[in-house]
Amino acid sequence: MTSAPSPILLIALAIAAILSVGVIWLIAGTGLTAMAYAGGIVTISILIPLAARLNVSDEVDDPGLPDWSVTVAAIENRDYGVAITDRANRLTCANATYEDWFDMVVAPSELAFDEQSLEGIVQAARMAWREGEARMELLFWPKGQRRFRVSIERCGRADDYLVWRFAEIVQERGYDGLDRRLSGALGSLLSNAGVEVAMVQNDGVIMAHTPGLAERAVGDAAAGLEGREYVTLLRSDERDRIFFAREGQQGAPQTLVQVPLDEVDPTLDGRADPAPSLMMLIDSGVGIGGGWEGGGRAAIPQLEALLSALPLGLALTDRDGRFMFANKAFLRAVEREAPGLPQYPSDLVVHEDKSAMSDTVRRFAKGPASSSDMAVRLMGDKEEPVSIGLAGVRGLGEATVLLSISDSTEEKRLRRQVAQATKMQAVGQLAGGVAHDFNNVLTAIIGYCDLMLLRHTPGDSDYDDIQQIKANSNRAASLTRQLLAFSRQQTLRPVVLQLPDVVSEVSQLLRRLMGERIEYNVRHDRELGPVRADPQQLEQVIVNLAVNARDAMQAYASKAGPDWKGKLTLATRRVSARDVRKMGVDIMPADDYTVMIVQDTGGGIPQDVITKIFEPFFTTKEQGKGTGLGLSTVYGIVKQSNGFIFADNILGHDGQPSGARFTVYLPVYKGELPTVQRREEGEEQIATDWSGGAKVLLVEDEDMVRAVAERALTRAGYTVTSASDGEAGLAEVANGDDEFDMILSDVVMPVMDGPAMARAIRQIKPHIPILFMSGYAEEQLRNEIDIDHMHFIPKPFSVQQINAKVAEVLSAEVPDAE
Repeated sequence: MTSAPSPILLIALAIAAILSVGVIWLIAGTGLTAMAYAGGIVTISILIPLAARLNVSDEVDDPGLPDWSVTVAAIENRDYGVAITDRANRLTCANATYEDWFDMVVAPSELAFDEQSLEGIVQAARMAWREGEARMELLFWPKGQRRFRVSIERCGRADDYLVWRFAEIVQERGYDGLDRRLSGALGSLLSNAGVEVAMVQNDGVIMAHTPGLAERAVGDAAAGLEGREYVTLLRSDERDRIFFAREGQQGAPQTLVQVPLDEVDPTLDGRADPAPSLMMLIDSGVGIGGGWEGGGRAAIPQLEALLSALPLGLALTDRDGRFMFANKAFLRAVEREAPGLPQYPSDLVVHEDKSAMSDTVRRFAKGPASSSDMAVRLMGDKEEPVSIGLAGVRGLGEATVLLSISDSTEEKRLRRQVAQATKMQAVGQLAGGVAHDFNNVLTAIIGYCDLMLLRHTPGDSDYDDIQQIKANSNRAASLTRQLLAFSRQQTLRPVVLQLPDVVSEVSQLLRRLMGERIEYNVRHDRELGPVRADPQQLEQVIVNLAVNARDAMQAYASKAGPDWKGKLTLATRRVSARDVRKMGVDIMPADDYTVMIVQDTGGGIPQDVITKIFEPFFTTKEQGKGTGLGLSTVYGIVKQSNGFIFADNILGHDGQPSGARFTVYLPVYKGELPTVQRREEGEEQIATDWSGGAKVLLVEDEDMVRAVAERALTRAGYTVTSASDGEAGLAEVANGDDEFDMILSDVVMPVMDGPAMARAIRQIKPHIPILFMSGYAEEQLRNEIDIDHMHFIPKPFSVQQINAKVAEVLSAEVPDAE
């Protein structure tokens, strides 16, 4: 753009033009020639500015090619990778960060991201062209296992370009930013106070340091020590005093304090690398006063600021063992606040650990500089011991002992879970063994009752007594099933079913159980996935949870008054694998689940009880009103069905628990497995042609069970040969005197168990049917016994059941025997 001429210049040009016209008039001698000359001058004067204007207009209208060098300079950024693409998806320019991160200069859609990220980039670009902007929160870069997020914006005079801004997702660590603070104002304050600090990697290489450290070590405060080994800066004398190597013993002795930072550095690819440490060198002449707020003495603000920024719990005591300072991490770990911190460390621990704690602090305060740790129990958590580190420090004035403690809340929670799981497993094994032995006794009792009933008819004097014995034996058998359910060793008959169908089967029963003061509601989600479970066991789960909720609400009603009414809600929900990932429950695989929720308004579960409710024989009911097996049985059934159960409280408007909620997660069934049909007692027995002629080898180590089974099968027309253990049974088959049609054997026996005997018999007679009987769970036995075409009957069984099962096995095995 040109500037306008000045007025003086215009006046000078006008005078020159008039004079030149006069000269032409004098020379030519005629006025016509002079006038023509004057007209030419006027025309030229008009055309020259017009041409200049046209030239300027052309320059403005023709922008030419963009100057991308200016754009690149403008988008340079150390924290963001910036790229610009045109409508043809061609990269027009990118900053240096973009090139360094991705090692190539191509458009974002051509980068080597994973397939899912590239697909997302294409979709985001389309959205940006359409709507003006777009974002992606996660891009996975396989090289180096790095992750990025990107924002896209449409720009340009004609909206012909996209601006891509990439930001790396970096996992935050406890010491992030500390290196910049050490090299900045905080580092200068520490150096002025005589404290030199370096952040040192696990291999001893310096990452960052205070300016004064460089001046003391190499004589130049502006020198960078990054990358050098820290130990090369120091030396020690024969008395183990530490000096700067450059100063030698002419310098002041230093007190070296090592402060570990985070225990591990969890990176994005799952590896754990050791975190760096802070190495503090303190001049022997530096004195430190004390304390936390209210302590009566003030510590150096710079050192307090440094210790407060660390994620590790740190505290200082004086020579008498009194607290001088404690950072926030230490206060959180001991569950205290600054004004409530006691005077001595021993006041933080239980009575039994007080003397040991005070003696240790006193020893480190008055002895040589050393370090150690000790396990103590804090007042707030008397069951879980914690480890406290102690280090004697010198050169810090009145401060003589450095205490360190880490926040182990998560570790305690995991330890309690492991202990609970171990205890449940041990008690479960014990319960399973007791139930197995008890089932043998009940088998004999029920069997003899059945045999006696065959000789008595209704109306006999002994008939009712025998029926009572059998009825009580069946009640005992139900108790053993509860023990097996708790220990996850019961025999399940899983089928593929819909959870709402099971709920509807027990809803009428639950309405009667709830009574008039408790409202019962049922809600179901749509499109629930099927589950594979035993319907009768699921009914037991629902009834147990509902009865438990009813008892809780009835107890709460006695406190709330006569007008109070409870509410029991049973709902089913659909939970996807994505929802499970958002929950962040480590013990539950990310899968699709059908969820059943049982929620009441009974005032909730006390916090000191909620972690124990699934333990066996634990009950909050009055003595004689609860066995403590209800919820443990529920837990066992759910776990044996490959599900998960959680208990929590529902908070009311006042923030207090208003009720309890039990949530059962059952995995959605996705396979094609045949359902198992159950035949209840009393159904018609299978008729076969074998009764009266089949030869059965009965192997059982319990005399009572063997006698009952032998009498029952003999009365049914079978020819029975008995053996008391596996070796005797194998001998009967190996001798070849009798051709047996099937083997009926116990599983657990001395010397040779049933599966070992069966494998040996199958070597001689590969097609002979084998029927196992046991008080343990069928599923567990099938997983442990690798024998094809075996059958199973659980103990205890009646005479009718054993006869029917033997007939069923013989009928099913006829084709195999041919």
